[in-house]
Amino acid sequence: MKPLRAMIPLLGGIMISLGSLSANEAADQLRAFLKQYQQEYHRMYCDISYSWWEAAVTGSEEAFAKSSEAQLALSTYHADAEKFRQLRQLIDQAEGLTDLEKREAHEAYRAFEQSQFPPELMKKMIDLSSEIEQIFQTQRATLDGEQYTNNELLEMLEKENDSQRRYEIWCALKQVGPLVAPKLVELAKVRNEAAHALGYKNYWEMSVSFQDYDPAELTKIFDELITATDDIYAKVKGELDEELKTRFGVDEIKPWHYDNPFFQQAPPSCEIDPNIFYEGKTKEDIVAMATAYYDSIGLETRTILANSDLFEKPGKSQHGFCNNMNLEGDVRILCNIKPTAEWQDTQLHELGHSVYDLNVDQTLPYNLRGPAHIFTTEGIAMMFGALARDPDWLVTYAGVDREKADAAAKALRRQRLREQLIFCRFTIVMFQVERALYENPDADISALWWDKADQIQKMPCPERSAEPDWASKPHFVIAPVYYHNYMLGELFASQLRQTILKGLAINDPKIGALLTERVFAPGDRYNWKEFVRRATGEEFSPKAFAYELEKEAQ
Repeated sequence: MKPLRAMIPLLGGIMISLGSLSANEAADQLRAFLKQYQQEYHRMYCDISYSWWEAAVTGSEEAFAKSSEAQLALSTYHADAEKFRQLRQLIDQAEGLTDLEKREAHEAYRAFEQSQFPPELMKKMIDLSSEIEQIFQTQRATLDGEQYTNNELLEMLEKENDSQRRYEIWCALKQVGPLVAPKLVELAKVRNEAAHALGYKNYWEMSVSFQDYDPAELTKIFDELITATDDIYAKVKGELDEELKTRFGVDEIKPWHYDNPFFQQAPPSCEIDPNIFYEGKTKEDIVAMATAYYDSIGLETRTILANSDLFEKPGKSQHGFCNNMNLEGDVRILCNIKPTAEWQDTQLHELGHSVYDLNVDQTLPYNLRGPAHIFTTEGIAMMFGALARDPDWLVTYAGVDREKADAAAKALRRQRLREQLIFCRFTIVMFQVERALYENPDADISALWWDKADQIQKMPCPERSAEPDWASKPHFVIAPVYYHNYMLGELFASQLRQTILKGLAINDPKIGALLTERVFAPGDRYNWKEFVRRATGEEFSPKAFAYELEKEAQ
């Protein structure tokens, strides 16, 4: 005779022998568990969201401390071994659940599962992450004895033609690296401790597994992307380098000859600089144009913008992001808008995240009121962001003369090809370096970073290769083991363009309706593979992305 399971306390403190429950009784107990869980989860989620927003907007130590406390509270809640055991046993015994209830329980289970390590380790990880994030947010680079924001340095780099001066600006953009590199290595080791406690080899493997990826399958996708883009990337980058040699009067291109400090974005081509289409615009115009576009496709953004923080100010995070504050309609974006093509892209991008969040079915359980997957919201955001350089969009929303836009259309398409390829190759570098960081935090990550940049981006290592330039990329701390989702988002966006959005004009009102019905409203109701099948009618695949590259290369 099988012994009865141990007596476990329910959330309300009632003691019941789970082994004595019938399948229907277990289902009822699971529903009661999940009802109280959703209430607790929602409260703590809001505590995190609002304190983190305050920290991002102000940069104050008090706000960062509150944010850390809030994150720790939710992590500690999910670390409760008794609650986790109870949930696991109820799921095992319950029968007669709806598909939605099963999904709700699954997502709750994963939240508990990935927090089952010692509280002191959890606190150490959160405190160290918060400390590093605060350095990134408040640090301002010094050049010639003066402090500059990242925006200011990037503007200087874009305009500067003297190679030595470009080098100095480029180095200034990397000054945060030495400040955070030792802490990032320490954080990687702490994160690995947490992964070991859960039975994983390292934090990278744990993270991708909790993102519902097979680590080997994910690695294969990125290996295939290298092969698929090798020839066309070499050709396109070779053309770009020849243009830059002419511009700067040099025989050899160095990393600082590209406008982006990591070469993750394409500099303007000699044929076209997208910024010319934004000359004379104000930062407020950037917001107005994005708003008008979303209006035209039936996606409302004014409630989002009303609570957002869009322009630069001291202490504020220098980056851009979207935050679903309370899972009940308070969705905001943070930006540092300038009247440039890049910031128009960013504004459209972040609003893409926000309209996704805003249009998720609000009757779903709280823990399902998010995108189907990280890469699906990134795909939507990148699809909209790319419009900032689209000729038809520029005519309709930026007021560009049709003749001027048509004359630039071919060059803009070539530039788009460059952007897709350059971003693709950079994400592969991030993917491989971040995986290696967690496989061996004591390795020479600085040397590895430049080895991968040379091998994959075809960007030769500079003399300063011993400097921790890799550590100046904030995603290692603020979005760990995340960057691959941007590339998978590009694949998803291509698949959407080739399926449900095929043949539609950029401002067709059907876009908003189709995306709301097929992509946004389902939230996290389905696992991502099933979601992609339902949304696009096809299995997830890179074939649409490859098709777009081939088409643009013709």
